[in-house]
Formats: sequence, C-alpha cells, structure tokens
Amino acid sequence: MKIKKCLYWLLVLMLAIVSLLLIFNQQVKDYLVDSYHPTVTRQSIKANTKKKASYDFSNVQDLNLQTVAKARANKESVKVIGVITIPDIKMTIPIAKGVDNTTLALAAGTMRADQQMGEGNYALAGHNMANGSKILFSPLYYHAKVGQKIYITDLNRVYEYRIYERKFIDATQVEVVNNTAEKIITLITCNDDGSRRLMIRGSYVKSYTYNHAPAKVQKALSQKYTNGQ
Repeated sequence: MKIKKCLYWLLVLMLAIVSLLLIFNQQVKDYLVDSYHPTVTRQSIKANTKKKASYDFSNVQDLNLQTVAKARANKESVKVIGVITIPDIKMTIPIAKGVDNTTLALAAGTMRADQQMGEGNYALAGHNMANGSKILFSPLYYHAKVGQKIYITDLNRVYEYRIYERKFIDATQVEVVNNTAEKIITLITCNDDGSRRLMIRGSYVKSYTYNHAPAKVQKALSQKYTNGQ
C-alpha cells in the first residue's frame, strides 16, 4: 500500500509540474533566454571566430520551450563573436557564428561563413518571440524605424550603421543575405505569425575603436545582454 501511495503522489506531482509548464510556457521560455548572459572577451571572440558553424537555415526550428531548454543545456556550444545594440529600441544581444537551433535560441546568428564586420553585407538572423516580447530580435519587429543607429562590435572596433529600410519579404527571398559591394547590415526576423520575414537594412556610417565609441554606445555594448531587461 505504501508503494502504491508513493506512486500516486509521484504521479500527482508530475502532472502538477506538467500543468504549470503548460500554463507558464511563455514565461519559462522567456526566462531561459533572458537569463543567458555569457562572458565575452576579446580572447573568447578570437577563439570562436576560428571555429566552424552551421549555416543551413532550413534546419532551424520554431523557438518552443523544448528548443530553448536544450539550448541552455548546450550553451557552451554557442560561438559568440560580438555584440549588436540598437540603443533607440533598447536591444543588446550577443552575435554568434551560424544559424543552428542552439545559436538562434540565445543570440543573433551570422548567415554566411565569409562575413566580416564593416565589410560587404553583414547579415544576421534572430528570433521574434512575438506577443510584444523584448527578447532576441523581437524589438526589431515592434520598434525598429528608419533612421535609427545600429552598432556591432568585436570588442576591438565598433561599426556604426543607420537603418534605411524596413521591409517584409517572403521566406524564400534568401538572396537578401548574399554579399554586396556596398557596406550594409541586414537583420532578418519573422513577422508576428511566422509567415513572412521582416528585413531591416542599414547603411555603413563609420567605425572607431571600442574605447573611442560614444559613451552611450559603450554603455549599451558593455551592459549585460538586455534580452528584454
């Protein structure tokens, strides 16, 4: 009888946990992403830059709780190579190599293997968590506007861009991440229902050493990754 009673209460506990996860699915998912604050240094960026990454965007899955939980369990595999910030929309998140599920669950991912900051088309992909979220690339969907400044850095130099285009495109328009002769930045995220993609493009303005970046930019880049804070 004691064994049956223990099994009964164990089943009740498991059902209660599952119920709570279902009810607070979005909150748990947001917390797992929001609390990801990797320590990034010039040395770690240099080491990660040399590592291989996956660029097969067709294998990327929706950002559900299971995907996020798995990503947090494998967070050491995220190859952080820099930081992106848009102060006007209070968005600061890490940039990592590649577009695998783990990377995109926690950071903005580079979409080509040959990308270099401040050169050609620097293309990044990021998830939109929807429902007014401030996590990952969600602020792009809700708040990004033409004229706002985008800053990316490898902690050696800061590269400044100004948004000149905000446009919805079809998911099949993969040519937008191809390299270009002009220096631009391309940010890609989903629309609110995932049927299309939002493309934000910025033109290159200038670059400067990290120590000579404007105070507000240094502050935005050096803080803990906002992801909604």
